[in-house]
Amino acid sequence: MAAYDPVDRALLGALTPDPRATVVALADRLGLSRNTVQARMARLEASGAFRSFERAIDPVPLGYPLEAFVSVHVRQKLLAEVVTRIAEIPEVIQAHGLSGSVDLLVRVVSRDAEDLFRIDGAILAIEGVERTETSLAMGELIPYRLGPLLDRRT
Repeated sequence: MAAYDPVDRALLGALTPDPRATVVALADRLGLSRNTVQARMARLEASGAFRSFERAIDPVPLGYPLEAFVSVHVRQKLLAEVVTRIAEIPEVIQAHGLSGSVDLLVRVVSRDAEDLFRIDGAILAIEGVERTETSLAMGELIPYRLGPLLDRRT
């Protein structure tokens, strides 16, 4: 795990509201040389500081207005196969392995309630899935963020 110094943290903080900022813009904003920013960005990227640069696309205009979280209970010996099969379902947009009573939390999008029922059935049909519990997402209240962590002084 990499430890970031104040310059790294300032650079990451400047990228948080504007992830597509250019090296020149970041250098100007932070009062650093372009070469320093470029070298730091390369080091941060090599250390794994950045996640995918894929743009987040809103599924609603694509015809998927419903979002749900499916809690999946799995026979542990079949977990890897279950994950592989779940990944084949196009409406699955994210999944996390969990500790505790639920094994997987799967984020899905659907066209309507009937479509969600079909998707849930596809997950249930996978060998190794014991049961599911589905909850509709009512709205994103706190979007993914790291700014408050970067602002911490500890």
